[in-house]
Amino acid sequence: IPKVLNLKEVMEHFINHRHEVVVRRTKYDLDAAEKRAHILEGYKIALDNIDEVVQLIKKSKDPETARLALMKRFKLSEIQARAILALTLQRLTGLERKKIEDEYRETIKLIERLRAILASKAMRMDIIRDELLELKKNFGDERRTEIIEKASEFSIEDMIAEEDVVITITHNGFIKRYPVSGYRRQSRGGKGITAQSTREDDFVEHMFIASTHQYILFFSDKGRAYWLKVHEVPEGGRVSRGRSIVNLIGKMPDEEITTFLPVKDFVESLFVTMVTKRGNVKKLALNEFSNPRKVGIIAIGLDKGDRLIDAWLTNGKQDIIIGSKNGMSLRFNEKDVRPMGRNARGVKGMNLSKGDEVIGMIVISRPGASVLVVTDKGFGKRSEVGEYTLRHRGGKGIFTVKTGDKSGKLLSIKEVIDNDDIMIVTTKGFLIRQHVKDIRTAGRNTQGVRLIRLQGTDSIAAVARVLAEDDGETNGSTPNDDQGDLFEEEDK
Repeated sequence: IPKVLNLKEVMEHFINHRHEVVVRRTKYDLDAAEKRAHILEGYKIALDNIDEVVQLIKKSKDPETARLALMKRFKLSEIQARAILALTLQRLTGLERKKIEDEYRETIKLIERLRAILASKAMRMDIIRDELLELKKNFGDERRTEIIEKASEFSIEDMIAEEDVVITITHNGFIKRYPVSGYRRQSRGGKGITAQSTREDDFVEHMFIASTHQYILFFSDKGRAYWLKVHEVPEGGRVSRGRSIVNLIGKMPDEEITTFLPVKDFVESLFVTMVTKRGNVKKLALNEFSNPRKVGIIAIGLDKGDRLIDAWLTNGKQDIIIGSKNGMSLRFNEKDVRPMGRNARGVKGMNLSKGDEVIGMIVISRPGASVLVVTDKGFGKRSEVGEYTLRHRGGKGIFTVKTGDKSGKLLSIKEVIDNDDIMIVTTKGFLIRQHVKDIRTAGRNTQGVRLIRLQGTDSIAAVARVLAEDDGETNGSTPNDDQGDLFEEEDK
């Protein structure tokens, strides 16, 4: 079967071939030497009894009679007898006799050497080495090609234009990308339009922006991380479902992707800061993810019943705010969390009340930012960052939104500025885009205003911040915003 061999395998096949050549050649030479020694033994017998041999031949009526007589008298083989009869008279001289004896001794030595070669692999290896050195000595010359510095490797990214695209992922794990152009805003309270076509049991759950030259780090609820290049995500139209994510990354069947991070360079100075459902926080150096593996790696160890909720890129000295389902929040500096290994479970980030759980976290990174919170029943508001008192990790926190039957439970928390837009997607696949500046600023312990009018049993599935077009930041380098940057496609 044709096979691509590495250098070691090529050398092994070559050496095995040379062994076969040496063995076959040695067997051939041994056979010839043994035949010659057999004839020389017959010559020696004849020379030792030369007078009797001559008389026997003279008395024979023909060569055949002479051959048979020699074979019978001196116990010679047919080959030896024929060789003796073929001797010329000059071979009977003393000088020729000495030559025959010397040749016999050398032939016996040759036979012993050839048999030793066949019995010893080490001797065959020595022969192979000596022959190769002889070839090098006789035919070796200077290298004709010059070895220079390794040329830069050509990659598929060199042929792909770098542009921002929208990545969408449905609840059942279908993924696609779509150009970021062609999106428009709607006023607060609008109904939005259909974001994409889904099955009855599926809906758009996550959306975010990334550059085609970036990686996407996928984090599962089991605490594993997976890699995917953005340009490898299949491109789809507005109503297409995309492709199942399990066909693009090697996640386990019992895992769910919970959060994403677009990453371009895996630098040591940045960190992946993660939070779990039970309030544990962990910080891991970004360069720990620099070696992509199809089967993924462990990003965080989890206790039984816990799951990974969110992950952000941080610089090691930023403030973090964690939000919980019951409307609680806690602000602390990430310096309170030391970097850990990949298998570590992290430390207590927020002390949760019974029945409460973490829904997400934000990293304060922009001047003049405020905190936006949205409930699962479509209510939301903004609050000044200054209202969130800086504390140490491990506390219970303070109220960030008033939850209840009308407003629902807290679903999303994020950092925004006036120039941002937000995108909201519902469980039935509706999506709306709004100016952040149109959302009222209110105190922490209020329910806020209605951001989207839900129909029937519909509820909010995900919310995200969209950077304004004139914002100096790069969308693709922005950490994950509550399961992604959400968009509404323009009606055409």
